Amino acid sequence: MVQPTGIHARRAALRLLDAVLRRGETLDIAFASATKDLRKFEDKALARAIASEVLRWLIDLDALIDSTTKKPLPEDAKARVVLRMMLAQWLRLQTPPHAVIATCLPLLAGGPRKLAHGVFSALAKREVVLPDMPTLPAEVAERWGGRSASIARGLAEPPPLDITLKDPAQTEIWKAKLAADSIMPGHLRLPRGENVGKLAGFAEGEWWVQDLAASLPARLLGNGEGRHVLDLCAAPGGKTLQLAAQGWQVTALDISKRRLDLLKANLKRTGLKAGVVRADALVWEPKHHFDAILLDAPCTATGTARRHPDVIHRIGQRQIEEMVELQASLIERAGQWLKPGGLLVYATCSLEPAEGEQQTFTGLQTVPIAPGDLPAGLSPDTNGSLRTDPGMLAHLGGLDGFYITRRRKAA
Repeated sequence: MVQPTGIHARRAALRLLDAVLRRGETLDIAFASATKDLRKFEDKALARAIASEVLRWLIDLDALIDSTTKKPLPEDAKARVVLRMMLAQWLRLQTPPHAVIATCLPLLAGGPRKLAHGVFSALAKREVVLPDMPTLPAEVAERWGGRSASIARGLAEPPPLDITLKDPAQTEIWKAKLAADSIMPGHLRLPRGENVGKLAGFAEGEWWVQDLAASLPARLLGNGEGRHVLDLCAAPGGKTLQLAAQGWQVTALDISKRRLDLLKANLKRTGLKAGVVRADALVWEPKHHFDAILLDAPCTATGTARRHPDVIHRIGQRQIEEMVELQASLIERAGQWLKPGGLLVYATCSLEPAEGEQQTFTGLQTVPIAPGDLPAGLSPDTNGSLRTDPGMLAHLGGLDGFYITRRRKAA
């Protein structure tokens, strides 16, 4: 039997959702296996988009489904998952209802197929809509407190494509070449969905992909002028590239061979230099102390929920506590490796206060971040550190959630 065009991408999306919601995998980890049968970039992108929109709007999609069925479908019922996909395509990806039915119903067989058809058709007939912003799980909203509404607004849309230039002095040149926007020197912003490898300047190593918020920690260390910096937990390398471009002698350390391979490939592509070390930062000992250390610490990554909406449903108190303990150990070790008077920039792409504002930095004094260090529209908190969330700079396309603080070791 000839299957409708596009059904393979839907099967891949179904595998992605199963991996995230049933097995607790990340979208990134599950992606390669789930899309292994897809050859086209567009099909892989569609599978990712469908799964992401389901995860972004999961609670609201389920509310629509439950408003139509006499008895709630089991949470893990295949019919519920397929209905989520059908609604996400219609309401978020503007896929016509007839195309949704043609490409998704073949994922089901027997009674569930008839049920899904009936529920979807009823909702389409009612011309239902989603709310203006996703509904967060109650426990997530409680953790994020008063910021949860702003964050939810920022999660309503997937993010644009941000890139960091190797040479900030050429911002206007590359802005014109790529028809991009720019929020600060060295930064460009393009519409999402671009095939990165085909954009001008990528193969030549003139830039790399990096969210605006993720580019701020390295900027706060300024020009290296040949001094030594340790990029701790460095892979896949965006901050290493920034530091090298800023004139630092960089030691890039990470434990993951796969991620370090990406870092090495980025160094080769851009022509930038760094010493690469594969080691566990909890047992490694450097041969010398450093003028500065950038610790972009392992974290729950809830701040990346715009592009990784799986974190909304995977992360709970247990994972947060594990990360806080690891971060505290890394902060302590980093402090030991700094020269007297050396700078530590600590950052996490997390929205959890426990991983940011509530961390301790014994023996390290705050070096306040100045408003001039930041893009217009962002400002440091009263302690001189920075908290961003996806609801900020919304009129410009938003940014990831980060906590960033700059500290100095006593001379």
